[in-house]
Amino acid sequence: MQSFIGLGNPGKQYELTRHNVGFLVLDELAHRMEANFKSKRSVEALIAEGMLGDQRALLVKPQTFMNVSGRSLASVMNKYPVSIEDVTVIYDDADLAFGDIRVKAGGGAAGHRGMASILNTLPKGTNIKRIRVGIGRPSHPDIPLDQFVLQKFTTEEQQALPEIINNVIETLYAS
Repeated sequence: MQSFIGLGNPGKQYELTRHNVGFLVLDELAHRMEANFKSKRSVEALIAEGMLGDQRALLVKPQTFMNVSGRSLASVMNKYPVSIEDVTVIYDDADLAFGDIRVKAGGGAAGHRGMASILNTLPKGTNIKRIRVGIGRPSHPDIPLDQFVLQKFTTEEQQALPEIINNVIETLYAS
């Protein structure tokens, strides 16, 4: 079963923030799959199941907060018929220009604490597929990155999000 882990932070105050782009992608994917998220406390996540093309897909939005996302992934892999080869992690990347999308299998966390948490729960050297969605960097050098990622998207960015999310989903279908 394919499994897509969208990284983000739970709670209304984090909706439409840059750090929650993984959640936004999964929300749209669930909509297209006509699947609904349900809270699964046993895996500390919101889970939706449906069909992606001709394959069953599990959509996972960890509710552990970004920096401990790996805990939720480990629980999902213990409870559902998911192997690491079936997992794709979708998350924000401040090192990519806003809207850029990069697909990669393997590598390090590059400073992303959510991805670091996931990598720390896996055996060393495990390759995991990931889709990084560019959120860009703060426009002013006095804005710390940890504050920038928790800010809401600007109006212009919000207008561009549907196309970006669609591009990410097309990438999922292609991979």
